[in-house]
Amino acid sequence: MGAGADAHADDATDEYGIPIIPDPADAASRKRQAIIDAALAEFLAEGYSAASMDAITRGSGVSKATIYKHFGSKERLFLAVVGGVLPKTYAGLELSDSTLTDAPDLRAALVRLTTDWARILLRPDIMKLRRLVIGEIDRFPQLGQLWYRVSYDMNNGPLIEALTELDARGTLAVPDPALAVRQLTAATVGVPQLVRTFSPDAELGDAELARVIASGVDLFLARYARA
Repeated sequence: MGAGADAHADDATDEYGIPIIPDPADAASRKRQAIIDAALAEFLAEGYSAASMDAITRGSGVSKATIYKHFGSKERLFLAVVGGVLPKTYAGLELSDSTLTDAPDLRAALVRLTTDWARILLRPDIMKLRRLVIGEIDRFPQLGQLWYRVSYDMNNGPLIEALTELDARGTLAVPDPALAVRQLTAATVGVPQLVRTFSPDAELGDAELARVIASGVDLFLARYARA
């Protein structure tokens, strides 16, 4: 019975199917972080299937037995590492309640918000992570579900609330705030993000990014600003 309970604990996952790995003691924690860093580098470089556990072992400086002791399998290692990194991709994107609703210039606030968002999401490390998740979405759909939830909680949800408030105040006419947020995202951040997803080396200078973002915001306001 004890062995069965241990096996069950080792297989524990959260609501998205991401392995729950208990925090180890200090010494083990340093080894854990070394494994995570080496595994992330290998997965980003090679994808899941081609990633080598031997390479992760060399990169982490710990034994393969230690890696399996901490994570159980290559699959659980992949899910735990990528699932742990995903929430960090949206750090700094939290929308303040007053960012849009109290902005003296709504257009300028929208341009600033979506520009900040784009600069974070277009970082090379985050774009590599995005391509990795897209490439493995059929094998690991839980990572796509987690990415969507993190994105919603950190940005989309608060933005929906802000647009709902602006509609109630009469500043905007937004009958479907959730749809409006998706449209704003697609017309601003989504344009350069799509290009960089499939063409990592595509040139996108500050002037071009500013032009794309401003045009997308103007398109959004042309639809939703009250006459």
